[in-house]
Amino acid sequence: MGIHQPHLTPDAVTGELNYLLDDGTRPVNYAYPREDGLPQRIGTVQPTRVEIHNARLLARPSLLDDQGFQRIEQPSAVSDLQDEQQVRERYYAEADALIRQATGAIKTVIFDHTIRIDEPGREANGLREPVRYVHNDQTERSAIRRVRDHLPAEEAEQRLRKRFAIINLWRPIGGPVFTTPLAVCDASSIDAADFIPSDLVYRDKVGETFALRANPHHRWYYFPQLRPEEALLLKIYDSRTDIAARAGAHTAFDDPNTPDDAPPRRSIELRALVFFDT
Repeated sequence: MGIHQPHLTPDAVTGELNYLLDDGTRPVNYAYPREDGLPQRIGTVQPTRVEIHNARLLARPSLLDDQGFQRIEQPSAVSDLQDEQQVRERYYAEADALIRQATGAIKTVIFDHTIRIDEPGREANGLREPVRYVHNDQTERSAIRRVRDHLPAEEAEQRLRKRFAIINLWRPIGGPVFTTPLAVCDASSIDAADFIPSDLVYRDKVGETFALRANPHHRWYYFPQLRPEEALLLKIYDSRTDIAARAGAHTAFDDPNTPDDAPPRRSIELRALVFFDT
């Protein structure tokens, strides 16, 4: 079936997700090419076949504080989301308004973004590949450090006394996503013990993220053929303890229904500190 033909989507698909085998070794990911062909990741991957449900068919739409992910129908006014200047000068402001409206936050600090494309040769253009392992971008320790890194010291301590969160805004670029769509795990189905702290090594510092071990109770979803006019909000961390979704997980996966002539996925993800007044 060609990509220009109507493409029916099922209630669910079976996909293979790369969890981490919890063998007691602390995993390490390198954010730069290592010398002499050394591996980018240290840790044993555990490929696991799971059912990934069509989130468009949920009786009640998923919400950030309940499931840890939320679809927003709001096109971007930015003409080229692969242009660094347009993204920083226009998309950041647009995302700030979108996130505050969706969450009720009083302030956001957008601290970075990444453009990903699922095709060879991307590195020459400074682009990165989709991440094909189950993960969460921040631990509690790294989330708190982010606040202190990106705010003046006095303001940071004041903000840390109240609720804050880290939220990603994920959007397709140029057309619907057919290849390597994003799978998101219902945060309320994740046990705290499933999160495994991992080192994220940069050339000048070491950050901390979460890998996840497999758990048959995890509930996975995706939004088939997500369009550029749509965006996903992903809960990465939340200091509030009395909600179902404090931290979720996500990964790219190979959709078995992807048409053979599908264009490569292009997407932009933007990461924001989100502050509340209570």
